[in-house]
Amino acid sequence: MAFKIGYRTIKTAIGTGVSILIAQQLGLAFYAAAGTITILCIQVTRKQSIQTAVKRILACLLGLAIGVALFALLGFQPVTLSLLILVYLPLAVRFKIQEGFVTSMVVLLHLYSLERLDMPAILNELALLVIGAGVALLANLYMPSLEKELKGMVTAVERNFAIILQEFCYYLRHGQSDWNGGEMLETENLLKEAKLLAARDVENRIGGKEDSFYDYFVMREKQFEYLERMLPLVSTLSVQVPQGQQIADFLDQLSHSIHPGNTAYRFLDKLRLMREEIRETPLPQTTEEFETRAALFYLLHEIEEYLYIKHKLGKRGPAPEKQYA
Repeated sequence: MAFKIGYRTIKTAIGTGVSILIAQQLGLAFYAAAGTITILCIQVTRKQSIQTAVKRILACLLGLAIGVALFALLGFQPVTLSLLILVYLPLAVRFKIQEGFVTSMVVLLHLYSLERLDMPAILNELALLVIGAGVALLANLYMPSLEKELKGMVTAVERNFAIILQEFCYYLRHGQSDWNGGEMLETENLLKEAKLLAARDVENRIGGKEDSFYDYFVMREKQFEYLERMLPLVSTLSVQVPQGQQIADFLDQLSHSIHPGNTAYRFLDKLRLMREEIRETPLPQTTEEFETRAALFYLLHEIEEYLYIKHKLGKRGPAPEKQYA
């Protein structure tokens, strides 16, 4: 059965070998530990990798300071290691560098094994740390672009939004539909996945511009909440009235405009004009028509909020020079 090796696995494999080779060529004791540090420091994103490396270095410096002091006072005894952990770990948690605990213990156990606290022994451990963390950071300079995948998710979300609006339009025109609502569940899951991927993309842009895809998916997620609120409202409008046909026509236009080239404010202007037209129509003659008219006005309010979210947040979309409805 075919299997795929991820880029992180490849970087870890190569980085581990390079770290050990460098440490070995420099004649460092415990040179294999450099590879262990590299494995621990390579993360999913550049930002995480940098944060992990910094925290592990700080944790090791803290561990060395405490370890040297305790070993000098109490000697190289098992009870000294126990006391070291009892003192060190709460401090590491306090300074929020506890993820470097394992790396620190590797370094301290080397000193314990050597039973030495001289400068060459300490410099050996610091060199292993710098080599292991440094190679990991260099390996993480390369991160495959997520832009193609994110653009595909943008297209999928917009396609589903268009389908959902078309189904709302169909129900308003016919008072019934055999739509199973599958795009609602699919879109909810897609937006969650897209936000996670976009957040990962943000963390790969160290020192770069703010990523716009994450803002875009946040905006679409907020809009989707209004689509979810519209669904039960639309499904109750089984009575056919002219005003419902007007809103259906509006939703039809909107569904074909979820793509570059349309601005939300234009639809907001159209919606306000339509609301004024509906208000000027004769009053409902029956209770059922009155309830339908009230529900339609509430639906207009929800559509307006849906559009306002795009009007307010849409400037931070994945293509700032273009607008999405």
